[in-house]
Amino acid sequence: MRRMITTIACVAVVFMAAAVEYNGAAADTTSTEVNSSSEGSMQVQYLEIVTPDVDSLCTTYEKIFGVTFGEPVAEFGNARTADLPNGGKLGVRAPLRETEQPVVRPYLLVDDIAAAVETAKAAGAEIAIPPMELPGQGTFAIYLLGGIEHGLWQR
Repeated sequence: MRRMITTIACVAVVFMAAAVEYNGAAADTTSTEVNSSSEGSMQVQYLEIVTPDVDSLCTTYEKIFGVTFGEPVAEFGNARTADLPNGGKLGVRAPLRETEQPVVRPYLLVDDIAAAVETAKAAGAEIAIPPMELPGQGTFAIYLLGGIEHGLWQR
């Protein structure tokens, strides 16, 4: 129950923030920008929630946020998806393997996923999934840093 409440709180924040750009100052102005077209901004392109109870979570979000989840989409690991206000998607899916734990994983939009992956590696990240194309959807990658799973997405 506590995990579901935490997940709902995380999704609420993303739904509220999805239409708003973050315009913070860069801490290191000498670094190479990975996402030059939207300088100083971050956008969640895909928010992935892995849970053993997909239907209950989707029903709860539909009731709380007034969104509609579609049928499972094979390209997203059979996730049921709903549209975010910024044009991104929220996907809820079951674990794909016995060892996969429940997780909330945001995929942030980048212009150059290869450069973003290299930047993450240079910061000490472990690349869990290198850039991989999902036909008709874009290219994604997953890295681990600071005990957190992070996703990158290029349209």
